[in-house]
Amino acid sequence: MDIQSLGHSSYRIRGKSATIVTDPFDGSMTGFPFPKHVSATVVTVSHAHEDHNATAQIEDHPFIISGAGEYEIGGVSVIGIPSYHDTAKGSKRGKNIIYRIEVDGVAIVHMGDVGTMLTTEEIDILDGVDILLVPVGGDVTIPLSDVRNLISEIEPSVVIPMHYRSAKHNPKIFGNLAPLSEFLKLMGKDGILPVPKLTISKDKLPEEMQVIVLE
Repeated sequence: MDIQSLGHSSYRIRGKSATIVTDPFDGSMTGFPFPKHVSATVVTVSHAHEDHNATAQIEDHPFIISGAGEYEIGGVSVIGIPSYHDTAKGSKRGKNIIYRIEVDGVAIVHMGDVGTMLTTEEIDILDGVDILLVPVGGDVTIPLSDVRNLISEIEPSVVIPMHYRSAKHNPKIFGNLAPLSEFLKLMGKDGILPVPKLTISKDKLPEEMQVIVLE
């Protein structure tokens, strides 16, 4: 199984029997284009904002998941867990879906634009997470100061940061996001170099938690 970043909060997860794409985006909003000719078996959408729900970008008529529930498609298990995009039960920015995706025996969690710490029940559903995709830019998601606590509660083997400010992002919309360097400093991981993709299997997961940055 391998994971590649498509930009922002969008990732392509390729397993033996299926390909999943998370949160495809509209390039006119983010400031940079979504990659061309991306196909998938399944697309997950965490919430109905244009930088996360541009499903028309994906080829081959994928199965689209945009809500809570349990799904089984192409040998892939997906659980959608309802959450909020803010600390006011969604009254400011709406709802958000956290996805737990099982591919080739590896448990991957995509947090979407989660805006609040999780409940005990939500943590229990995420028990046994191997790879955590978590927003680290703050501003419209969980504050950076809370991200480390969230990671500690979930206890993944691998953390992949997402939804942070880059030089490519539209500054009018995303200028208040924190850059990746602030998260890496918080985690004591300064100087990590991005890699093109993560290729991993259940038996190759690290014993101690690792932070991996994808190009």
